[in-house]
Amino acid sequence: MPIVHDWLARRASLAPERTALVDSLRGGRRISWAEWNDSAHRTALLLRDLGVGLGDRVAVLAYNGVETLDLVFACAKLGAVLQPLNWRLGVEELHGLLSDVAPSVICFGPEFRAQVDALRPRLHAHWVSLTDPLFCSRETLSGELPSIELEADAPWVLCSTGGSTGLPKSAVLTHGSLTANAVNTVVSWGLTQDDVALLNAPLFHTGGLNVFTLPLVYAGGASVVCRAFDVAQCFDLIDSGSVNLVFGVPTMFIEMQRHPRFDSVDFSRLKLLISGGAPCPAPVFERFFARGIAFRTGYGLTEGGPNNFFLPDAVMRSHAGFVGVPLFHVEARIDGEQRPGDVGELLLRGPHLCAGYWRRPEETARAFADGWLHTGDLASRDSRGLFRIEGRAKDLIISGGENIHPAEVESVLAGHPDVSEVAVIAVPDPKWGEVPRALVVPRPGAAPTLEALGAFCSGRLARYKLPRTLRLLEALPRTPAGKVDRRALTRLHGEP
Repeated sequence: MPIVHDWLARRASLAPERTALVDSLRGGRRISWAEWNDSAHRTALLLRDLGVGLGDRVAVLAYNGVETLDLVFACAKLGAVLQPLNWRLGVEELHGLLSDVAPSVICFGPEFRAQVDALRPRLHAHWVSLTDPLFCSRETLSGELPSIELEADAPWVLCSTGGSTGLPKSAVLTHGSLTANAVNTVVSWGLTQDDVALLNAPLFHTGGLNVFTLPLVYAGGASVVCRAFDVAQCFDLIDSGSVNLVFGVPTMFIEMQRHPRFDSVDFSRLKLLISGGAPCPAPVFERFFARGIAFRTGYGLTEGGPNNFFLPDAVMRSHAGFVGVPLFHVEARIDGEQRPGDVGELLLRGPHLCAGYWRRPEETARAFADGWLHTGDLASRDSRGLFRIEGRAKDLIISGGENIHPAEVESVLAGHPDVSEVAVIAVPDPKWGEVPRALVVPRPGAAPTLEALGAFCSGRLARYKLPRTLRLLEALPRTPAGKVDRRALTRLHGEP
């Protein structure tokens, strides 16, 4: 059955004058649904004139901006497929992704001219700067687009996964999966046309595109478009009540709490403050709760959602760190679970899952065996049915037959006043098989010792979970997706 694919046209017909976007890059200019739909329509006309049609790919290498959002919905209007590129990647990584997807048009922001100059001779495509006359000429374009019908399984976005080694895989997000994620989010999180989200997470990540942005289009709410995360700008928008929905990764919330303005900013008008993308240290929760601020952690991944759970208000503080119960059209189970508290791999099923990986049938078959997405993440569920993410299966440390989840140890160590950031890895041990090692980035002027950290963890962690060794680092290596690169840490610091 055909699916509604032109969301902006529908939203513009329902509420043409309501605000859809606030462009912080242009002095807070307010853009109505009618204006945004017109802009995306003209962008689609430009792409059509460049030969883009049904199923063709369009890539974009740019910071957040209204132009990138125009491209998202211009592709929807044409039945084309958008490939948002991670601007943190190197030229060779970008070349690998682009060669695999073979877009007919590649759009780019002026900041990435050097990368484009290196890539252009090696790829056959139309190259379009978002600030050049060709792109700006869309303002003069008019006319109708070809009438098309799309099925739910038609690809809309190719979103790269955050792999730590090798070429990232591209998850095929379809019109059906993105619609299902929007429906799940709107009905389970209670989004309305009066909600306004802070959009400062990069749009090449599913978090930037799909935690709030697309669901708010579905609900009729608005987004404040920011180029990137900036603590002062974030506080300004929260304090003024300009936004009431905020999503971020733990690093962003840690930076907010380190800022001197944290204790004076008025968070009272926030409806949802959600962390995702990585485990959030317990001290971050405690600091928000101490100020009376509702703070949750979510769980998602590029292949599924990314919105899968919600933690109800009644248990938010008593179950800090839990992700909660599955959203309306999400099924979740734990592989091998026999009783509450058992830890096993989290499996997900529902219409919000992607259609697999672009041109990787074998990896798709493994990840989606038996109709369930095998996430590779370990989870548990308590007697009330509340889920908690325990960490990655591949990161599990088995010491003397006991399982140690690095995220649990990291969460405790992060509360030490001398610790800025921490990661815990396994190192070989002749007696126990492997034991935990703490890799700590100290706060400025501090030099925590293994003894001090052990004393701090005493009573908070079982003795077998305590790090046996400690190394102080200047910084933790990160993947292009911004996550701690555990494979790099193990390679550099995993020897006995």
